[in-house]
Order: sequence, then C-alpha cells, then structure tokens
Amino acid sequence: MSYPSQFKYTKEHEWAELLSDTQVRVGITLHAQSSLGDIVYLDLPKVGRELKANETFGVVESIKAVSDLYSPLAGKVVQANTDLTQDPGKINLTPHTEWMIVIEAQDAKAQFNALMGADEYTAYVKNS
Repeated sequence: MSYPSQFKYTKEHEWAELLSDTQVRVGITLHAQSSLGDIVYLDLPKVGRELKANETFGVVESIKAVSDLYSPLAGKVVQANTDLTQDPGKINLTPHTEWMIVIEAQDAKAQFNALMGADEYTAYVKNS
C-alpha cells in the first residue's frame, strides 16, 4: 500500500493533512479501513469540542468491529464532516480523501510535523 506523502500518520492509523499553520484535516488510513472492512457507521464530535492529542474523538463501526478514532493533535474541532456520517460507506472507497474532522490549534504545524511521515508509517504498518 502507498500512503500520500503530504499526510502525516499516527500509530492508531489516522492521517492528518496540514491545511494552514493553524488547521489540520483528519481521517483514517487505507490500512485502518482495510482492517475494519466495510464501514457502516460513523460518530463524530460536535464543532467546538476541545481535544487533547491521542484523545478519542469518535467511533467507526464496520461489519467486523467497532473502533475508536483518536485525535492526532490537541486543538478545537472547527469542522465535522456530517455528510460522511450520513454515508459512511464513502470511507470504504477512498479513505485518504474522505476526511472526518478539521482541528484548529495555534501550534498545529508543529504538532503535525511531530507525526510519522509516509515512509515511517509504511514501515510501522509492515512491522506491526
């Protein structure tokens, strides 16, 4: 599997995309989607919720399992993709384009840069 090089990744299999110095878009990786199988339900936080890094921000449910979603950085949820909660199956088709939330933080760029790059994540997945 190849992972987009513009993204950063977590050990919990979320991806993060830097939108600006203060905003990061978050979704789950192809590896996570493949492990879960067909996703049938998604629960996301309300806009305005403050998150800590590695805090659970939602739940994704598939025909195989239920899995928590973890925030890759600390900050405030400024967008939640409610269209995706209405049709969570979109994640099955294109997990790297179907974002879940946007987080805003003053130090978003620094937190983003501390996450794993695509090569590091690929090696992590291969060895786990």
